[in-house]
Amino acid sequence: MRHRHTQLDMDPIYGFSHGIFTLIHQMFFRGDVAGLENLPADGGYIVAANHASLLDPPVVGQFLPRQVSFFARKTLWKPGMAAWWLDAVGTIPVDRDGGMSLDAVRRVLHAVSAGKVVIVFPEGTRSVTGVLQAPKAGVGLIACKAGVPVVPARIFGSFEAFGRAGRLRLGSPVSVAFGRPLQPAEFDRPDDGKERYSRTAARIMEAIDMIGPPRADVV
Repeated sequence: MRHRHTQLDMDPIYGFSHGIFTLIHQMFFRGDVAGLENLPADGGYIVAANHASLLDPPVVGQFLPRQVSFFARKTLWKPGMAAWWLDAVGTIPVDRDGGMSLDAVRRVLHAVSAGKVVIVFPEGTRSVTGVLQAPKAGVGLIACKAGVPVVPARIFGSFEAFGRAGRLRLGSPVSVAFGRPLQPAEFDRPDDGKERYSRTAARIMEAIDMIGPPRADVV
C-alpha cells in the first residue's frame, strides 16, 4: 500500500511541487511501486537510486512521504526562476561529475540530522545506455559521514521514457522498487582503509543491482 503523503508537513513550495510531480507521474508515467514498507518511519535517511533520466529525482521523491533534499549540478544555478526554485526546495549543488564539496557534505548532514531524506545517485550522472554504471566514491563518503540507514532503490522505465539521448515518451510507465534499508554497520567498514568510501559505494550499488522490478499484483 502506498504511504499517505503529508504535504502540509512540508515546506509550502516543496509541498506544492511534490503534489505537481505526483500528478504528472500519475497522468503520464504511471507505473508500479514496491517496497514502501522498507522506508523508515522516523529519523533521517538516505535513498540511493540508479540514474538514467531527468525524471528520476521527481519520480522517486513523489513516493516519499517526507521532505527530500536532492542534488543538482551547480551549472543549473543561473539567475532567474530556476535558481530560486532550486534554493526554495532545498536542492544541494554539486559538480557536474557528481563530486562532493565540503559544503555539500555539510548540507547532507544537516538535512538528515533534521529528520529529512536525501536522495543520492551513486553513479554520479545519468547512464547513456540505461545500464547501471560504476558508483562514485563521493556517495560512500556521504553515507559514512551521515551514519544513517541507506535505502537502495531501483528505477525501471525512466530510460525508455526520457533517456539521456532520447525524446520524451509520455505514457511510458516508470516504476520504482525500494529495497531493505542498509544499516551503517553493513556498508561502512572502517578497516577498508583508504578504500573505505569506494567500497562503501560499491556495496550500496550492489544492493541497488539486486532489486527486481515491482509486480502489479503485490503493490
